[in-house]
Amino acid sequence: MSQHAALLFANEAFYRAFADKDMRAMANVWAHDDTVRCLHPGWAPLVGVEEVLGSFQAIFDGPAPPAITPAAAEVAIHGAGPDGDGAVGIVTCYERIGGDFLLATNIFRREKDGGWRLVHHQAGPANDPPAEEDDDGPDTIN
Repeated sequence: MSQHAALLFANEAFYRAFADKDMRAMANVWAHDDTVRCLHPGWAPLVGVEEVLGSFQAIFDGPAPPAITPAAAEVAIHGAGPDGDGAVGIVTCYERIGGDFLLATNIFRREKDGGWRLVHHQAGPANDPPAEEDDDGPDTIN
């Protein structure tokens, strides 16, 4: 699998963990150190894996966790060590929530085990839907 495909797969794993409300899968997506950050729309910045994972648990336990579908993902990969570790992957995508859209930036770090782990997630309002959006619904990453 190419690094581009592996990064898209890691991004999809994040959204799958959210859709399934699966805290174990969500914890596997994130890096496990205090460098991680998360900016949910309207929330104060969250710092560190414990705070970030706690926020997802609170969302999952809430009265109406939103259904989020990613669309129109784009990938950029920057730098790497001799074994590929330390590379940074940036995925930008739309998040469809009902009839509304957010824009998201998900930043991943390639770990020594070769896996991509999320170190930053930020989502905010989008003025327009993605260009690929049509009457058949959103394009998803499988």
